[in-house]
Amino acid sequence: MALLLLTKRGVTMDLLVKGEGRIEWAARRMPVLSAIRHRFAEERPLEGIRLGACLHVTTETANLMLALKDGGAQVALCASNPLSTQDDVALALRESFSIEVHAQRGVDNNTYYRHVRAVASTKPHVTMDDGADLVAALHGETSQWSSEVMAGTEETTTGVNRLRAMAEDGALRYPIIAVNDALTKHMFDNRYGTGQSTIDGILRATNILLAGRVFVVAGYGWCGKGLASRARGMGARVMVVEADPLRALEAAMDGYQVGSMEEAASVGDVFVTVTGNRGVIDTRHFGLMKDGAILANSGHFDVEIDVEALAGVARRSPGVREGVSEYEMPDGRRLYVLGDGRLINLAAAEGHPAEVMDMSFANQALAVEWLVKERPALENRVYGVPLEIDREVARLKMLAMGMRVEELTESQREYMGSWKMGT
Repeated sequence: MALLLLTKRGVTMDLLVKGEGRIEWAARRMPVLSAIRHRFAEERPLEGIRLGACLHVTTETANLMLALKDGGAQVALCASNPLSTQDDVALALRESFSIEVHAQRGVDNNTYYRHVRAVASTKPHVTMDDGADLVAALHGETSQWSSEVMAGTEETTTGVNRLRAMAEDGALRYPIIAVNDALTKHMFDNRYGTGQSTIDGILRATNILLAGRVFVVAGYGWCGKGLASRARGMGARVMVVEADPLRALEAAMDGYQVGSMEEAASVGDVFVTVTGNRGVIDTRHFGLMKDGAILANSGHFDVEIDVEALAGVARRSPGVREGVSEYEMPDGRRLYVLGDGRLINLAAAEGHPAEVMDMSFANQALAVEWLVKERPALENRVYGVPLEIDREVARLKMLAMGMRVEELTESQREYMGSWKMGT
């Protein structure tokens, strides 16, 4: 294959070199994962482990795959979204680092699931998911390849929700760690990563000015909090739509206008869904929106904006700008959907900055190591990330940032652990 690359059009070699360079660029901004990779290369804790991963194929993911490989794992990777693959990265992983990759940007659903099945066919011992598509396949149409799976990890809220539903139904066949629930994941990746990369994707796709616009955020979990904060920081007037009264109250106390999607539909200029649920924006709302309203999704699956329903009532004119589809309503209003309603931060940009994925993927690597050691004692359910792993990731990140963490004195530790010492 390497010889073929040399004899093909120069663009192929250019793509390979670009991928290698971008993987190295990300590596320099992922000091925690780099430290783990160095230890893994010396200790080889994953020797003989077949690992099947279904993740966004980005530069940060590439560095995670390399850390796992250096730890002794035999890795096979597919994408967790049809528009989240960076083709230069996929090529570099295959050709320069000899990692099995089944991913290409923009594939149709049939090809996407064929890639998932290809990873399942490697009969993994450990799965690593972002959205639980690989786990679902191994519990369904590819269950013949699931007999040797011992454990898995899950990266995102949507996938964790699916897995907990499986566990409650008694359908989950092996233990899985919800990496998403680590404090060093959801408090930083979801808030700072999603907040910044979503704005990045919207601006790359549209080149609009956010200042002064009404920016509607649907969902006020960690991702929504980060997105609302960054939109406000760029001068947008932010409105939050939230179904949970506790989160809605939090958004109100944080200073945002809170209302229903029906209320937001008629005043919003930019709408971003980040709920993990379906039909958040649908036919009820399209008819209320302003001419020129922009719709984007930053939730994992493309079900939050009912694009199919929109296409049923409007005439689509793709190609207005790259990543932008125009829908002309019967009354002449035009609505713009970004990235076909898929993850905008990956459909139109490069995903989260490496600095935040450093923590998320450090959790992934250490969780896999922990699962391999602890599997005999685990039940078939969803586990949180062990606190010692979460704290170790935070400690390593602080060291990498050149900051020290205060240490308690013996007297302070004794006081915190005692019920006898009061006023």
